[in-house]
Amino acid sequence: MLLHSRHRGCSRWPRLTTVIVSLGAALCPIFSLNPAHGSEIVVATYEGVINPVAAEYLHDALTFAQSSGAQALILKLDTPGGLDTSMRLMIKDMTASTTPVIVYVAPSGGRAASAGVFLTMAAHVAAMAPGTNIGAAHPVAMGGGEMDSTMKEKVENDAVAYIKSIADQHGRNVSWAEEAVRKSVSVTEQEAIKLKIIDIVAENMPALLRQVNGRKGNLPTGSLTLSTDEATL
Repeated sequence: MLLHSRHRGCSRWPRLTTVIVSLGAALCPIFSLNPAHGSEIVVATYEGVINPVAAEYLHDALTFAQSSGAQALILKLDTPGGLDTSMRLMIKDMTASTTPVIVYVAPSGGRAASAGVFLTMAAHVAAMAPGTNIGAAHPVAMGGGEMDSTMKEKVENDAVAYIKSIADQHGRNVSWAEEAVRKSVSVTEQEAIKLKIIDIVAENMPALLRQVNGRKGNLPTGSLTLSTDEATL
């Protein structure tokens, strides 16, 4: 079972639209549901800039997924990037989560740029839809201003160390991760799968569930094998 919530990033707190399949309870105001039984998958959609709203949205989604006993959380993501501080809060929540997080860059035409690269690489399972791209993670100053050379070097090196650590932790391409920050390289979903940046290319949610089935997520509580063959849309 997939439990859906959708949010387009903006300056306001999220307005959530939810669709529940084969379940009569409503998810409102944010993620409230009768306890799940381990087969449900929560789907949270975020489109927009990574900011405090995004961090709070993911935190609430993870809290709901964990408290309801859901098997996994799918974060359907389309972002141009955003704030480093918000991104790091989101990654901390993902890393500490006892529920596996699947980041799915979608729909076609979407992207995981800048902060979105870090989030995708930090997922227990990273997936992209056809016609999407990932990369261009070089840090920039807020407001579009210029940093002096010393500060620029410090910020860049910090970002490189962080993304390399994330990539290594999840068995992803560390060299490409560094280039995404230092050189702002960007690749398509097909290039990303060949370069071992992501795990899956899936054209839609059913295809994603088929490919996720049997994959393992390393959690603070130990390794967990996902079983999504009976999950329905």
